[in-house]
This record gives sequence, structure tokens and C-alpha cells, in this order.
Amino acid sequence: MSYNREDRQMFDAKCGDCGTDCQVPFQPKEDRPVYCRECFQNHRPAPRNRDRFGGGRFGRRDDRPRQMHDAKCGDCGTDCQVPFQPKEGRPVYCRECFQNHR
Repeated sequence: MSYNREDRQMFDAKCGDCGTDCQVPFQPKEDRPVYCRECFQNHRPAPRNRDRFGGGRFGRRDDRPRQMHDAKCGDCGTDCQVPFQPKEGRPVYCRECFQNHR
């Protein structure tokens, strides 16, 4: 099935900005303005600066520095800092020992 612009049904409309008569490939609704090709460029939404995951809560990093908390490594006993509040009774590992527990 090929897509051919000449075969598409066009509908008459009046531009909501400049008032010129134009044709659009959809049935205009009474409650929504329609814009000609030139005026439509002024009404396009601004492009979003999104990353690969849509910029939602999983794809966006906060630019603020992380709050670090003091802890003692459960394996080697060295003092270290971690980016979360350690819980009582759960071991915390330094960067080197964490690799052994992945």
C-alpha cells in the first residue's frame, strides 16, 4: 500500500492567525483553530530536550551534588562515604569491596 499525497482528502479551512483560506488533511473542529502552512510554524511546540529514556524520572540526572553519608565497610572495616543513609543491621561496602558483592 503506497502513500500518495494526491489521493488524500483535503478540507477547506480558514487560518486562525492570518485569515487566509487554506486546505488541511483533516476535518477541522469548530472549537480548535487551524493554521495555514506559514502560520503553523509559529504554533509548533518547542522541541523538548529529552534523553534516550524520555527525560522522565529514570532518564534525568539531578545536577545537584549528592549528599554523602559516613559509613564503615562491612568487609574491610575502612571508613567510607555512600550516597544513601545506611540502615542499622545492613552491611555497607566501600567502593573496592562492593565489586566483590555484585
